[in-house]
Amino acid sequence: MKNLMLNTEATRAVDYRQLKISSTAFQHEGMIPVQYTCDGKNINPPLDIEHIPEAAKCLALIVDDPDAPAGDWVHWVVWNIPVTHHILENEVHGVEGMNDFKQQHYGGPCPPSGTHRYFFKVYALGALLDLQANTTKQQLEIAMSEHVIGFGELVGLYARKK
Repeated sequence: MKNLMLNTEATRAVDYRQLKISSTAFQHEGMIPVQYTCDGKNINPPLDIEHIPEAAKCLALIVDDPDAPAGDWVHWVVWNIPVTHHILENEVHGVEGMNDFKQQHYGGPCPPSGTHRYFFKVYALGALLDLQANTTKQQLEIAMSEHVIGFGELVGLYARKK
């Protein structure tokens, strides 16, 4: 099945394949276990990726929280991940960029109040990207915009216990 995604830098539609993203740690729109948050080990959860196009040269991953008080909060930025169907717990292959914690690694859910949504977005890219390690989410999105051939996301929820 193919879908259309609007390119953020131009007003053209991009034809891409829908990836199926899942995790053995939590269901889509389910609660993220504490070990993957700032209240636990603060490690990335495992992700399973299906329907990767054969033309994919690498994957990119963005994890963000659109419910943060200051607006969209970026928890993880990774690109040039070798094509794989499994990103294991506490494992990353690829280049990690700068998140909104000003760190170059996974920063787990840590909402100040209420239940927030965390979007684990996976992109299949038709080319490797030549980017600096301090690249931000916005810079990654611009750089990969011409190369996205597949996209999927998994949404997890988290609320801190008081």
